[in-house]
Amino acid sequence: MSDTVPETEIPEVAEAEAAVEVEVEVEAEVEVEAGLAGAPEDDPAAPAPLNVPRTPTGKADVDAQLERLGDADHLATDGHLEVYEDVHRGLRDALTALDARPGPPAPPRPYESRS
Repeated sequence: MSDTVPETEIPEVAEAEAAVEVEVEVEAEVEVEAGLAGAPEDDPAAPAPLNVPRTPTGKADVDAQLERLGDADHLATDGHLEVYEDVHRGLRDALTALDARPGPPAPPRPYESRS
């Protein structure tokens, strides 16, 4: 003998469960169509600005490169490399330009050897 009672389905309950399942599926389809599924505010791993203050240096080319760093705030991690390399290149070019400027003339040599 078995102590279990055979399951019988209650028609009203089965209809209500089916209606809920259909409603959930329709809501999911609407979210996908509207672009709301997986919205960034729901995703803790989504890119978020760091809000790091950038102090102006007074040099337009350097300040432009520092502002470019802000572009990485809205990118996924794999997009940061391109921004960082671009900023590094720009800062390196700014430093190289400093070396290319003519400096003061060299002091005269008091004893030049004559051969």
